Amino acid sequence: MIILRAEELTYQYSTGTPFEKTAIDHVNLEIEEGAFVGVIGSTGSGKSTLMQHFNGLLKPSSGHIYLNGQDIWADKNKLRDVRFRVGLVFQYPEYQLFEENVYRDIAFGPSNMGLNDAEIKLRVYEAAAFTGLTEEQLFQSPFALSGGQKRRAAIAGVMAMKPEVLILDEPTAGLDPMGREEILAEIKKYHQKTGCTVMLVSHSMEDVSRYTDKLLVMDKGKIFCYADTNEVFKCADELARIGLAVPEITRICNSLRKKGIPLDESIYTVDEAVRQIVHYYKSKSGGDV
Repeated sequence: MIILRAEELTYQYSTGTPFEKTAIDHVNLEIEEGAFVGVIGSTGSGKSTLMQHFNGLLKPSSGHIYLNGQDIWADKNKLRDVRFRVGLVFQYPEYQLFEENVYRDIAFGPSNMGLNDAEIKLRVYEAAAFTGLTEEQLFQSPFALSGGQKRRAAIAGVMAMKPEVLILDEPTAGLDPMGREEILAEIKKYHQKTGCTVMLVSHSMEDVSRYTDKLLVMDKGKIFCYADTNEVFKCADELARIGLAVPEITRICNSLRKKGIPLDESIYTVDEAVRQIVHYYKSKSGGDV
């Protein structure tokens, strides 16, 4: 089932001025319900602009956005509901924390949905569990938390609304490697347990290769490709031409393949590379490696 659809979507900044720029150019796209989609592209490719159209923060210059088959701009009075159903986590979301404690920050979205106190409490604790926040941290000031904990609190605030689609725009920007790994693992866990559609905007090929099922590649406001993750990384040369690089392990395997080791073109994780290399040498040595 298709949950999000863009139809001939075009968006221009500063229309009618000397600074007019087409950020999204006649995009047609269908996002499947329950998918975990990585969104990649060089700076200025239109990734973030496209994501902001999906929850109605930006209105198309032309074309349409459909959520479960309904044009989100058909009735402006329903846009508020769309933003509850399509949750968007901006880059550096911790800058939006403002309440006296973390609990109230996470509860802000559910409260605006008109939910009762019991349901709000349940959602706050569920979202905190998904993002690794403790009960003690829930009742601290968000400004007393570390950078990674603030990021978790901000992400939990969107998760607590239980959106049908969760969009995260560079959710690990500025974090150290351990913090990045922890947050991505928590997002993956959330996807697996809730079954909701997740769209992860990232500049890291390694991150999207390990966590996503499909990849949307943007280039100059257009869709370069949208396919299964392993299929996209087979196109290393084409990605390089638009300023993107495949994961390092894919490049290593491509080099090994050129040296005669018969590895699949679709390898993009270390685990799969190890499995195939071990299998190759076992077959050559009669089972001993």
